[in-house]
Amino acid sequence: MKRTSLLLVAGLLLASAATGWTYFAKARQGAVLAESADAFLGTLDADQKRIALLDYDVPQRVDWHFIPKEERKGVQVRDMTDAQRNAAHELLRNALSQVGYDKAVQIMDLESLLHELEGGESRFARDPLRYYFTVFGEPSATDRWGLSVEGHHLSVNFVMDGGEIVSSTPQVYCANPATVKNENGTGVKVGTRVLKDEEQLAFDLVNLLSDEQKKAAIIDATAPREVREPGSPQPPQDPPVGVPASDLSKPQRKLLRQLVNVYIDAMHAEVAEVRSIEIDAAGFDGVHFAWAGATEPGIGHYYRVQGPTFVIEFVNTQPDAAGNPANHIHAVWRDMRGDFGLPVE
Repeated sequence: MKRTSLLLVAGLLLASAATGWTYFAKARQGAVLAESADAFLGTLDADQKRIALLDYDVPQRVDWHFIPKEERKGVQVRDMTDAQRNAAHELLRNALSQVGYDKAVQIMDLESLLHELEGGESRFARDPLRYYFTVFGEPSATDRWGLSVEGHHLSVNFVMDGGEIVSSTPQVYCANPATVKNENGTGVKVGTRVLKDEEQLAFDLVNLLSDEQKKAAIIDATAPREVREPGSPQPPQDPPVGVPASDLSKPQRKLLRQLVNVYIDAMHAEVAEVRSIEIDAAGFDGVHFAWAGATEPGIGHYYRVQGPTFVIEFVNTQPDAAGNPANHIHAVWRDMRGDFGLPVE
């Protein structure tokens, strides 16, 4: 019996070497997140846990926004011990890619710069520790549960089921200042652009379009003040506008794909792979690029990238905290089939 078992294991190992398949399968990231969430919740006291752990189906799960708010769901980082903060950040790190995690931390850090630039006189609290972690339902490698990490200019939302991340929207990354233009005492270097690629690749693309392509792509001479329906439980279901990828040249299509990938690559590799596969399955030719406003920095501008499975919106029209015009970015990725793991009705 032992010899038969050993031969079976040896055969499995040989098969794995030949095919790349492994008998000792790596845990899916949703299961890794469940372990991280359990570890985080285990650091909390009873009062904190009542705030941080809510039922899966509570209305707060789909209550999101990136604006400053007096109150939010979840337990605030400021109210955590160092050990709790470390566990919270480990949870966030496991939900995102390293690039996405680094951007999230930079967005939090910009709150200190906002506080300095505004002279501490804003009606909103500017605090890099004013971010909130909420778990919905008991973390599990088999059952459905959710996670939200949110504060000013950041909102990332996840649903896990069967050990997999099955929903990762809304995904919101914002930046004020978009480009740091003022010397400051916070350690943020002049020239820092947290969302550089999200903005620059789009500028590169719109300015690479021919006059004829711009007629289709530019939907308004003036950029809207804000992305559509921020805070709504589901994305707007308007049909795509602008120029389709099918009408772009090879270099233009490459730029558009790079732009889409910037948003995808903020997520964990498993999520990024699924998103890319779904976009290709639906057909990249049907992805549309639309622009509104100026095609140069410093003047209000907006773009939308939309395909059957997703929509990206980016707007930069507001001045930054120092008064520099059009230097304040809001950027979102939403699922056209339904955010928060819920179908659009």
